[in-house]
Amino acid sequence: MDSLTLVLFILGFVLLVGGANLLVEGASRLAGLLGVSPLIIGLTVVAFGTSAPELAVSVQSSLQGQTDLAIGNVVGSNILNILLVLGVAALITPISVHERLVKLEVPIMIAVSVLLLVLSFDGIISRWDGLLLFSGILLYILFTIKTQHKVEVSETEQDSNSGVASIILQLLFIIIGLGLLVLGSQWLVNGAVAIAELFGVSQLVIGLTIVSIGTSLPELATVVVASLKKQEDLVVGNVVGSNIFNILLVLGATSLVAPNGIVVSEAAIEFDMLIMIAVAFLCLPIFFNGKIQRWEGGLFLGLYVAYTTYLLL
Repeated sequence: MDSLTLVLFILGFVLLVGGANLLVEGASRLAGLLGVSPLIIGLTVVAFGTSAPELAVSVQSSLQGQTDLAIGNVVGSNILNILLVLGVAALITPISVHERLVKLEVPIMIAVSVLLLVLSFDGIISRWDGLLLFSGILLYILFTIKTQHKVEVSETEQDSNSGVASIILQLLFIIIGLGLLVLGSQWLVNGAVAIAELFGVSQLVIGLTIVSIGTSLPELATVVVASLKKQEDLVVGNVVGSNIFNILLVLGATSLVAPNGIVVSEAAIEFDMLIMIAVAFLCLPIFFNGKIQRWEGGLFLGLYVAYTTYLLL
């Protein structure tokens, strides 16, 4: 491993933290300027942005004929988002859960997870299936915007000229933050792979751990920063929204561009997707009380360790 790889590894971590800070600050301020709750921004803008790595990896792998990577990337990321990302966030500080998530978003996440399983029964997610999934994300975005509740906007924010300029500025912060997150996660993963290879870690272990976590680093960094800044609606909204986007947008778009659709292995249908659905259902009782406690975050992390250990063994 050369010195440049080590430097990029360290810079990747710096960019990841810096990008997450910009994203969270821009998202929370944009919510105030537009008069919408941070939860809605987390469910849409932030969720879409942090799902970008999954989209890039899945589309690229499908065009190269490695469609099994696309399905594994999405299913693995959805499991990781809840068990690892929310687990870490809840250990930092107990997280309040908006009532809307329990009534609407979590049931939607469960429904699209079950839909993915049903569409996979024939062993392939065809272009028609992809069109159905992609149409679903468009309907979800429209539904989310239509059902959001307006919040108070200050008189300063209502000034038309300064308001438009401020909105553009916060959008710029969000875009820059997302760019830094993606670049930082790439450098961090590449450095981690090089370090792992230096210590003789196998490609299989690297793929199941470092690479799978790598595409979820933007969610993890964003959630950790949002937790520290007490932006709790952004925390859970980003995770649940990202899981919905991963299935509907990422797999929908990927199956549309894949020449022969996305091939789904029996192992994914009989095990991984069932775990993903079970984890989605687990959110209901834990979210129901309106707060994710530290011990529940520990439970999530424990389940993630057990799942990863099973995969490695």
